[in-house]
Amino acid sequence: MPAPDSGGISVVDNICRLSPDLFADACQHILSYLQGQTSGVDAAEISDRFLRAGVRLDHDALQDMIRFLLLTFRSAGKSNVSADGLVSQLEEGNPGWSSSSLQVLHRFWSEQGAVVHAQQEAQALLSVGQLVDLQWKLGMAVSSDACRSLNSPYVTLLLKIARPSGEIIQRAFELTVPQFQNFHRQFKEMAAVMETV
Repeated sequence: MPAPDSGGISVVDNICRLSPDLFADACQHILSYLQGQTSGVDAAEISDRFLRAGVRLDHDALQDMIRFLLLTFRSAGKSNVSADGLVSQLEEGNPGWSSSSLQVLHRFWSEQGAVVHAQQEAQALLSVGQLVDLQWKLGMAVSSDACRSLNSPYVTLLLKIARPSGEIIQRAFELTVPQFQNFHRQFKEMAAVMETV
């Protein structure tokens, strides 16, 4: 797993500059987020701790480090990789890792990897798509093998939904005019509620 460069210095080089305790602190911030214990990774707090310890990283280098660790832990969580497997993958991707940094990663992943994996599985089950587009058209049934009441209007809805994976799917369905009016009323109620939030 190659590390991106930040101003000529790789993320791995920046990580290896940190003391094991400082690196462990950064890992804990990220793992707490991935376990659902915090709402995000506070880069400013991590930066303050680095500065108090005498380590200066520019904003981009710190963001690269956080992104790299998030990606590494997320990927390991999705794949349910063991701590030994994670360390092996990292060493294969970049031989510049220090043994102390790899030991910190091994220890944290041994202790918390299963929780990250479980959290990611739960998020995958609970994740819903985002409505990208909604189109509708009014039609009239003029012939049918199964329907007795012809010449009745209907509304066709076409929804485009972006799944959490990024894939966009389309779903189409038909409603009677009263069903569509109820659908419209419910959308207006949701919009009114969302404006108060």
